Amino acid sequence: MGRKSAGWIAAAALIFLGASSIAAAQSPAKGYRIGWLGQSSPPPVADRNAGEFQQSLRDLGYVEGRNLAIEYRYASGNVERLPELAGELVRLKVDVIVTSGEPAALAAKRATNAIPIVATEFGVDPVKAGLVTSLGRPGGNVTGLAAISEELWAKRLELFKQVVPKLSRLAVLWNPANSGNQSCVSEIQTAARTMGVQLRSMEVGDSRALERAFTDIAKESADGLATCWDSVTLEHARPIADFALKQRLPTLAPLKEYVEAGALLSFGAGLAAHQRRAAYYVDKIFKGAKPADLPLERPTLFELVVNLKTAKALGLTLPPAMVVLADEVVR
Repeated sequence: MGRKSAGWIAAAALIFLGASSIAAAQSPAKGYRIGWLGQSSPPPVADRNAGEFQQSLRDLGYVEGRNLAIEYRYASGNVERLPELAGELVRLKVDVIVTSGEPAALAAKRATNAIPIVATEFGVDPVKAGLVTSLGRPGGNVTGLAAISEELWAKRLELFKQVVPKLSRLAVLWNPANSGNQSCVSEIQTAARTMGVQLRSMEVGDSRALERAFTDIAKESADGLATCWDSVTLEHARPIADFALKQRLPTLAPLKEYVEAGALLSFGAGLAAHQRRAAYYVDKIFKGAKPADLPLERPTLFELVVNLKTAKALGLTLPPAMVVLADEVVR
């Protein structure tokens, strides 16, 4: 081997070792285990959001199969299973539990006061729900993101009235087993009362209850249909939209996923953003931060999403300014 070739080999070795050292410094060396507790189902609904979470973790240096394992537990819309699933994750001694939806967060908190919990997609005030002492200083083992989406119902109804100016009776689908939905109905009631709109609440804890609600709504003289954010209504977003279209009912929703399934209009925080920020919290905890010292975040950006295809099918014309200002338009 010549002197020049040996020099190239030595240089390449130094470059390789240097790159390896940098990679080692950037990627966590320890292996971690995350417990994912969701009230929805596995793919396709829940997995899309979990994918955002996984990608953000990879960006932070945590890769499944290398230095990370994720234990997934889904209640498939049956919130009564959440305590059992939370208990499984506790027994597995995961390093942190990430929850999706307030029933999952509450189940996880009841299951452990030692394992850190990162709560996401939480639609009610976490202080009133007993999850944390305050948003700024949670004070326990729970932190995360609080959407508190029911505060937005006044704005949603205001937007809805621009499209349906003669709105006087509104049917609402909600899950009584979801504490966030109870707050949702209360907030819609308050907003509707100020606008002179009568409310007809329909409890939908499962698919059978949803079918019964469809039958009742078909007998009502409602002018519109609103949907509270819950795993049952989210997983049945397309059947709900199809039913509403058949009944000539404009539909109002809290998330764009409902509009993508056929609802007319939504206004709220994006679920994908929740999962990306959840990875940030998990990283902080892995690096030694205590949930008690990590303030809960509230969303500052909200998406207005409209469905022009649905509007056309209903014979409605959306205000041009609304279409221009919309963050996403389904055509």
